[in-house]
Amino acid sequence: MFMAQYKSVFDIIGPIMIGPSSSHTAGAARIGKVVRQIFGEQPEKVDLYLYESFAKTYRGHGTDIALVGGLLDMEPDDERLSNSLKIAHEVGMEVAFVPKKEKADHPNSVKIVVKSGERTLTCLGISIGGGAIQISELNGFKINLDLSTPTYLTVHQDKPGIIAKVTGILSEHDINISTMTVTREAKGDKAIMIIEVDERIEGLTEKLKTIDYIDEVSFFG
Repeated sequence: MFMAQYKSVFDIIGPIMIGPSSSHTAGAARIGKVVRQIFGEQPEKVDLYLYESFAKTYRGHGTDIALVGGLLDMEPDDERLSNSLKIAHEVGMEVAFVPKKEKADHPNSVKIVVKSGERTLTCLGISIGGGAIQISELNGFKINLDLSTPTYLTVHQDKPGIIAKVTGILSEHDINISTMTVTREAKGDKAIMIIEVDERIEGLTEKLKTIDYIDEVSFFG
């Protein structure tokens, strides 16, 4: 019964990491790194809104250095993680921590707002334990991105035929889709696709980016 909750023994042991807590350090670093991947570049300014347990212990448990390290594209076991705040300052990334008093759906929650020039991205990340994470909101969209399987994420304009073109390219490469979620702000407005697949094909991300009206493509896995 216990083993059924986990995909491998490493989910029980926990991740290789720098820091005292898999939830507060490894999970936080992974949240930061995923947000960096979705954003596609190092942000110039970052606002980190911390909730509940994260808000209470973010300094003592290294959540602050982990989140910033992830946003600097560091892995949870990167030896530079402990100096991430200093490195962020040196590269000109402005960081603000904002502990919040209100309740959240999960005690280890952080809303990250990253900015660069005119671009802004807002994500709500949750560290669910053992270094595992979930992205539950992206630019106001309610999503469920848990990265437990290879996953493609697109941000695109809601236009007829976009979904068919994406799935057509996956089919051409014999990639099987396990689950697919599509959500949009309104008809003809911004939309997001989350596509979980069985395997990764090199170069596919760049090919998906060539489809008209697709703004961003990220791959996790």
